[in-house]
Amino acid sequence: MEFPESGRGGSEIASAKPHVPAGCVKALIFEVHSIPRCHVDSPSDPLALIKQIDWASLEHALGPAVDTPAALADLLNGAPEAQAGAVDHLNDPVHHQNSLYSATAPAALYVAVILSDPRTDTLVPGGEEVQWHPLRQALLDWLGSIADEVGIDAEATWLRSGFSPEESPEFTAVRVIRPALFQTVSAFFQDANPIVREAAIAAAIPLLDAPELTGHQADLAPFVRSVLATTSNRVYRHIAVRGLGAWGQETASLVDRTEYFSDEPPF
Repeated sequence: MEFPESGRGGSEIASAKPHVPAGCVKALIFEVHSIPRCHVDSPSDPLALIKQIDWASLEHALGPAVDTPAALADLLNGAPEAQAGAVDHLNDPVHHQNSLYSATAPAALYVAVILSDPRTDTLVPGGEEVQWHPLRQALLDWLGSIADEVGIDAEATWLRSGFSPEESPEFTAVRVIRPALFQTVSAFFQDANPIVREAAIAAAIPLLDAPELTGHQADLAPFVRSVLATTSNRVYRHIAVRGLGAWGQETASLVDRTEYFSDEPPF
């Protein structure tokens, strides 16, 4: 199935190789509420983006993110084991226990920049049984996870707790870059590797909570349904069913009622 070239209202779904303008990165750090609507194009040196950021002024779960530049560089230049270690760094401490930090959004923009780099088209070890899986799948899963933390459900959780997500610069920073992340993710909807293709669709679902992107929900829904019917990945099936339901799509025919006992994801 081919994904349509345009969404409702004639808005094109971007597929260019990603680069994030320096002004966008600096705004993320210093003026979060005036961040320009970021776009991505192909850079000549993706590693140069790391040098544009004062990582010591940013934080992750363990404090100043001084170790994050080396981890990000390893995603491109490291051996498979080092690349896997870099993914672990993204998951914890940059996104520790699904939390967002000031280093999270800049790291996500860097991931968006490098995702189409040939050096990410490789396998890395991971998991308790040390199974090898595509690095791009791991990076797409991570982008989807941080997008989920700023979606409609996450906002509702903030409000129920008596807080406004607008009070969090980290929350706002990730929300603002969702169109740029979707531009990157959508380039892999028809990837030759079915695992990467499924990961891209799963990552796109929470990104389409962004007001700028909701027009693509109807276009993507048949693609989500098609992948949902064929994937063996229970986590992706759960994401797809939840997304389709939030978009007002029929899901009863897709759900095995013996598989889910709550709205919690199967992990």
